Amino acid sequence: MQLQLISIVLILHCMEYTNCQHQDSKHRQHKQGSGVSSQGCQGGCQTCSVYNGCLTCKPKLFIHLERDGMRQIGVCLASCPNGFYGTRSPDRNDCISKTHVLPQLLLEIFTLQTSLSLSYGNKATDIDVYTSAFSSQFRQCGNECVTCLPECGSECDSCFNRNFCLRCRVGSYLHKGKCMESCPDGLMPSDTKKECVPACPADCDSCQTSDTCTRCAPGHYLLHGQCHPVCPDEFEPSDLMECIPTVHCEVGEWSEWGPCSRSGKTCGFKWGEETRTRKVLQNPSPMGSPCPTTSDKRECFVKRRRCKPKGQRRGEKKKPFNQQEKENAEARRGRKREREKETIDREASESRNNTEHRRRRDQSRDAGTV
Repeated sequence: MQLQLISIVLILHCMEYTNCQHQDSKHRQHKQGSGVSSQGCQGGCQTCSVYNGCLTCKPKLFIHLERDGMRQIGVCLASCPNGFYGTRSPDRNDCISKTHVLPQLLLEIFTLQTSLSLSYGNKATDIDVYTSAFSSQFRQCGNECVTCLPECGSECDSCFNRNFCLRCRVGSYLHKGKCMESCPDGLMPSDTKKECVPACPADCDSCQTSDTCTRCAPGHYLLHGQCHPVCPDEFEPSDLMECIPTVHCEVGEWSEWGPCSRSGKTCGFKWGEETRTRKVLQNPSPMGSPCPTTSDKRECFVKRRRCKPKGQRRGEKKKPFNQQEKENAEARRGRKREREKETIDREASESRNNTEHRRRRDQSRDAGTV
């Protein structure tokens, strides 16, 4: 809790107010010797103005406010000057004076007695605990130093002075030290930063922040809050104008080799083929790698064995060879006997007819002689 409070300490230095008695001579010498350029942004600035210098710094740099007459000039430094220490937070890195008390943002001073109390949420803690625990960074201020706390405007939640806000109340957004209900042209409000930030990029139709798009302009595809004219590798466009991961085909393991056969038969041949297969586990997306073959064949040697006759019924036993031949021979003999009988009957019939014809001819001849 102590480190969290210290990390968001605001820049309040007794030298900037008339009633303070704890002034740091080294810091005063540094401020008197540092000149402020009027040529706009200096090195390390991320955003700036001509009048106030740097407003935000590039990553890893600290912002340090220097005074030039009635103006406060922001400069970006790799390390804080003597009499100041650096604090880092997700939004910004500040140079804090070692003579500052905890900011009024976190403190509600109830009494100006030897032991002051602070309220953070619903928990009250003695301020002496903080000043003793961080004696190397802070020097406890006397009662007269309370006048050093600036009086912020009604729309300002915390400030450097009355004319320069550091954080705005709900409903307002910070821009160049001022709190505004609506941002100027080219800027958009950021609910997370509570500041006016650059508007959506040209290829972005709508965005959550200046660097997080939610919908892209026509001809662009959304991926991780950014708009792309072409989806990067391993991504492909969808019907919703978004870049989605490319899905490649996945197949399972090969099955065991099937029986060796040829023309659907497993006997009667010396060489045949055997087959194995595998299943498709994941079909590919339109731009994914296609599926490989799911069937494979190879030549094999057919096991030598007799094939069953076509006319033989399933389950019917094949008759022994000699019995079959015996039945065939008997049938042939039966047919031969029938042919022989037909021949005998035909010859007998012809003999009877000839005998009858000779008898009638002889009778006719005898009758003519008489």
